[in-house]
Amino acid sequence: MKKISIFALLLLPILLNAQDVVQPAQPQETSQTAQQDPAERNKMLYSLGFLLGDNLKRQLVLDNEDDYKALSQGMRDSLLNKKAQTDVDKYKPQIIQKYQEDARKISEKREAAQQEFLTNFQKEKGVKTLDNGAMIKLSRPGKGKNPKADSTVKVHYTGTLIDGTKFDSSRDRGEAFQARLTDVISCWTKAVQQMKPGARAQVVCPPDTAYGNRPVGQIPPNSALIFDVELVEIEQ
Repeated sequence: MKKISIFALLLLPILLNAQDVVQPAQPQETSQTAQQDPAERNKMLYSLGFLLGDNLKRQLVLDNEDDYKALSQGMRDSLLNKKAQTDVDKYKPQIIQKYQEDARKISEKREAAQQEFLTNFQKEKGVKTLDNGAMIKLSRPGKGKNPKADSTVKVHYTGTLIDGTKFDSSRDRGEAFQARLTDVISCWTKAVQQMKPGARAQVVCPPDTAYGNRPVGQIPPNSALIFDVELVEIEQ
């Protein structure tokens, strides 16, 4: 297996997430002006640093101010092409070990928080647990017929992680999402069939009814997902 630098491992998720976002085309003149403006360049680089820091928080357990100082000093020295204050090669095995141990700790903490959330949500009044484990709580009933498992539907939705992080929203795009229920995650396939046109519901998807152990954009592996779903209409 080829060796990959630590910096590349930190930056890769940021680049992958950026590719998931569709940016409107900007006039070339505006782009060149932004590149030539020192203030805009500083804001861009600050934003990159902020994203790197946010990504580090997701991968490492940093316990105190000294941890942050040592980490930031090492990054600063490297970026300024200064001589390392330590024998970096000597500490590579410990770095790898820390990544592995911290990944386990972060995963265990997140799984415990998700399980607590799922258990508490299931106990809420009006929650219906479906045969695949997905849960739905109607806030507006709607009228008409329910869609079938192979129906094509049009919905508005907002998707968040259990910590409130929003990862997608048709409402933000200003356009309802249309799909065949056989082509979406199993959580949706089952939950949307419980809704009538005009209905609105909170749909909670355990990881195995969503994306499982696959990371998708801002969604980490094995994530429980929460959707605020409104069934606009049944196409067929």
